[in-house]
Amino acid sequence: MRVSLRSPGESSHPPASIGPPPLPLLDPAGPALVFGSEAGGFDLTRPVTPTAATLFGPRGAALAGADGPLFVADTGHHRVLIWRRLPSKDYAPADTLIGQPDFGCEGRNAKGEPGAATFNVPTGIAATQTILAVADAWNHRVLIWHGPPETDNQPADVVLGQADFGSMLANRGGEPGANTLNWCYGVTIAGPRLIVCDTGNRRVLVWNEIPRQNGAPADLVLGQTNMACRDENGGRGVDAQGMRWPHSATIAGEKLLVADSGNNRLMVWSRLPDESGAPCDYLIGQTHPFACEHNRANYWPDAASLNMPYACTALAEGIAVADTANSRLLGFAHADFGMGAAAHRLSGQPDFHSKGDNRWQAPVRDSLCWPYGLAACGGTVVIADSGNNRVMLWRLAW
Repeated sequence: MRVSLRSPGESSHPPASIGPPPLPLLDPAGPALVFGSEAGGFDLTRPVTPTAATLFGPRGAALAGADGPLFVADTGHHRVLIWRRLPSKDYAPADTLIGQPDFGCEGRNAKGEPGAATFNVPTGIAATQTILAVADAWNHRVLIWHGPPETDNQPADVVLGQADFGSMLANRGGEPGANTLNWCYGVTIAGPRLIVCDTGNRRVLVWNEIPRQNGAPADLVLGQTNMACRDENGGRGVDAQGMRWPHSATIAGEKLLVADSGNNRLMVWSRLPDESGAPCDYLIGQTHPFACEHNRANYWPDAASLNMPYACTALAEGIAVADTANSRLLGFAHADFGMGAAAHRLSGQPDFHSKGDNRWQAPVRDSLCWPYGLAACGGTVVIADSGNNRVMLWRLAW
């Protein structure tokens, strides 16, 4: 249940905006393509039945090229759907399925044991024309395909976090190490590197090369001082080194950014560290490294605050951030980066001081409800609009 607390005497209406409206992050005309639930067709009393065209709480999506393929982590149905080429109209059915015996089935690990083509709450997803990586959160592993899957339930080539495809225990049933995972949520392909947000271990792991062997150990850890630790905020309280719930990472130019949603902030390193445990250089969403309150301890957001940001992605001109609990997307220019930086572009809300699922209204084509996943491919942003049971492909206005 999503609850927002307002201090006694605090207004139930956002403060009046001063000055011109914010610049749009995305095309004001709305998304170019929508997959999943049709606008106006939402009925919370009716289960979302799995078909080739329906989605239930998708947490991640990625576009490998301008024309496809499109990969969607259909989280609530425990499967990944694939559109080999982008369709010409909304709500088109997927071509290929991984995780279930057919498009009408659902259930964790296809109601059986884990294997090389099953999922238990798939979340983050990353793709290029040659690599697909999926964070299989509740199997505590990442699955990698070297080459995009061409057939239904094509088995993965590599598993990380487990010794084999049949295992599923958090940290392999023991303590954390360089080759274990615990409720891993986000996955990023950054050139030759693989970056995994190992959320349950409150850390980010980096492999310097995309692994080709099962259970390969990571080369670098951030958020903890060593591979054997999993303490919240590194066991020291909130600072520039530890993390609470890292959910997404991206490389923007030389910078590494991590969406530390539990501390309501983005952690920014000016370049990818080469030593484990390195503290970040500055934060977005907070004004100092010891703060962690949502919306910087205010009920209403502003251009520099965040409330459980689950995702970030690099753009040509800067970054886009899924400010998930504020149901909005923010755009930050490279030139504006710095401690407590303010966004200058916005989509999903009318102004920087507004929030609310679907702007407190019924869902429409250009509204957002808890966007969990975010990816960019050229001038297109892919949004996993989880609370609306849909994925949107939306052209940048930037």
